[in-house]
Amino acid sequence: MPSQKQPLTIELALLGFVRQRPMHPYELFQQAQARDGLGCIWRIKQSHLYAVLDRLEAEGYLRCHLEGQGSRPPRKIFSLTEQGEAIFTEWLSTPVAHGRDIRLEFLAKYYFARREGVAAATQLLVRQIVCCQTWLAENDIKIAALPADSFERVVLQYRTGQLQAVLAWLEGCRQTLVQERAEHLSGARP
Repeated sequence: MPSQKQPLTIELALLGFVRQRPMHPYELFQQAQARDGLGCIWRIKQSHLYAVLDRLEAEGYLRCHLEGQGSRPPRKIFSLTEQGEAIFTEWLSTPVAHGRDIRLEFLAKYYFARREGVAAATQLLVRQIVCCQTWLAENDIKIAALPADSFERVVLQYRTGQLQAVLAWLEGCRQTLVQERAEHLSGARP
């Protein structure tokens, strides 16, 4: 197999849906567009989704088989390969590398991590909090080295505000998970 590029967030999200159970392309499209899920953060055209599925199959992340439908043409059913499972699992447990990736990529990861359970979601949140704290500290060092009238300083101060807001949001998500876990444990006891 030729060298592969890293899958994009949308591609990894499709792997996440198929990881739950094998699905046909239109079912995947419906999952991706669900307003109570990833559909509230991004959109994908049906034709693009079909092309992405074909590429994921060609790259060895998905396999497909045909399923008969009576008098209608057979439909493709996609399932995850071991390679697809490995790359999805790695992606899911790795925090995003840039603050700008919180809005789309991190939210997609967090969606799937929550589906994995409180432990996976908490682990992802904690790792992302540590990354954001590191970015904030690095940003503060850069700001301190700049003249007070520097435009770059203004931009970095803006980034500081964004990072502080992201950290507060991540911590709020973590606290919600702690509360959900406590409620679950107290309700599970006789």
